[in-house]
Amino acid sequence: MLASSTVENYLKALYQAETSRRDKALVPMGQLATAVGVAPGTATTMVKALADSGLVDYEPYVGVRLSSAGAKLAALVLRRHRLIEQFLVEVVGMSWAEVHEDAEQLEHVVSDRLIERMDAILGHPSVDPHGDPIPTPDGTVAAPNYHSLLTCPLHIAVTVTRVTDQDASFLRFLENQNLKPGNSLEVEARDSAADSVQLRTSAGHQITIGMQAASKVLIEAS
Repeated sequence: MLASSTVENYLKALYQAETSRRDKALVPMGQLATAVGVAPGTATTMVKALADSGLVDYEPYVGVRLSSAGAKLAALVLRRHRLIEQFLVEVVGMSWAEVHEDAEQLEHVVSDRLIERMDAILGHPSVDPHGDPIPTPDGTVAAPNYHSLLTCPLHIAVTVTRVTDQDASFLRFLENQNLKPGNSLEVEARDSAADSVQLRTSAGHQITIGMQAASKVLIEAS
C-alpha cells in the first residue's frame, strides 16, 4: 500500500493513541474512529487494509496496534509535522497557536529533501513549539517521563517543557498566562473541591488554572 494522506493520518492517530496509554492494550476501534473523524465501519475497513499491508496488527472486536513498520512510518509523519510547526514559528513568524492546522496539510505534501533542509536551517531541534519531541530521521522518538502541573511536587521551581493539547484557544490562554514551554514557575497549592491549581511565576505573579488545564502542561525540575 502506498502511503496516502489518509493512511498517514490513521497511522499518526494510532501512534498518538498508543503513546498516550499507560498499558500495551490494543487501541479500541471506536477510539481510532473518533480520532480520525470517521464512522467506526469506515475505520474498520481502512484498518483491515492496513493490516493486509503489514502496517498494523488487528484483532476483530478487540482493537488494533501499529506494527514495527507502521510505527516507523507514523514517527516519520510526526517528524514532518513537528518540523513544519517549528519552521512556521521560528522562520515564518507564525504564532504557536495557529500552526497546527497548516502543518496537518503540509505534512503530506512536502518532500523529504525539503524537510531535511528545514531541519538544518532550524539547527536540528529536538522539540517543536509545543515541546513535542521531534523524531529522528530513522524514526526514533525520545520519550521523557515528565510530571504535569497536576502531579509535580509543590513549592519546587519547575520549567514548562511540553503542552499536550494543541487547541488554539487553549494555547492562547497559556500564552496569556506565561505558561509556554521555557517559562519557570512553582505550584503553590491544589484544591480538588474548587478544581483549581495555584501557581506562582518566576516574576512573582500568582495564577490560578483548572485541574484539567494543569494536567495538560508538562514540566521538569528547573
